Amino acid sequence: MSIPSFAIGIAGGTGAGKTTVSRTVAETVGEAVTRIPLDNYYQDLSHMPFEERADVNYDHPSAFEWELLREQLNDLLMGQSVEMPQYDFEIHNRKDERVTVEPTDVIVLEGILTLYDEEILDMLDLRVYVMTDADVRILRRIERDVIDRGRNLEGVIKQYLGTVKPMHEQFVEPTKKNADVIIPEGANRMAVDLLTEKVQAELTDDGVEREAGVDPELSFNSPTTE
Repeated sequence: MSIPSFAIGIAGGTGAGKTTVSRTVAETVGEAVTRIPLDNYYQDLSHMPFEERADVNYDHPSAFEWELLREQLNDLLMGQSVEMPQYDFEIHNRKDERVTVEPTDVIVLEGILTLYDEEILDMLDLRVYVMTDADVRILRRIERDVIDRGRNLEGVIKQYLGTVKPMHEQFVEPTKKNADVIIPEGANRMAVDLLTEKVQAELTDDGVEREAGVDPELSFNSPTTE
């Protein structure tokens, strides 16, 4: 394993396709990739009753425990294992157990605000923003929250209009300026293939000093159709 590891940050709005992109990269590259979901670093709200936790603005930067994320990401990049927290969306809180995560050649951090924190940005070698139309994203959000997370439709819509949409406009979308690569229209095949090729090239580029940034040919500016 190369020390330090090569770190990729994948950001974008809710339902944009961030997880699809990161999973595709991980599945293609294999065991050399470790995925770190930003969602696991929501603040521990065990001190609050369920009703209050349900009303928390989880799309605001203050909802995340940035200090813990910085510490654990740095440890992974330096070749040390971490005890990563796990999050339960049905109870709006962390689970009791943690998962041991081992460092690998490539670390992929993905979440809505992955490109928000300055210290995290400094740790990333490649910064990716997945951009998808708002109408597509809300439909994906509804499907995910109602089917996968057991929430009611009325509550999902209320949360989207009350916090998700305004927080996206205020905090998430502006982080696009921090990206080296913008993937349009979600996880389109050409863009993801090029991103995967970049990661695989890093794995075979032993002995070459890495610098933050991305090759010009990896700047995707126009959507492609799958």
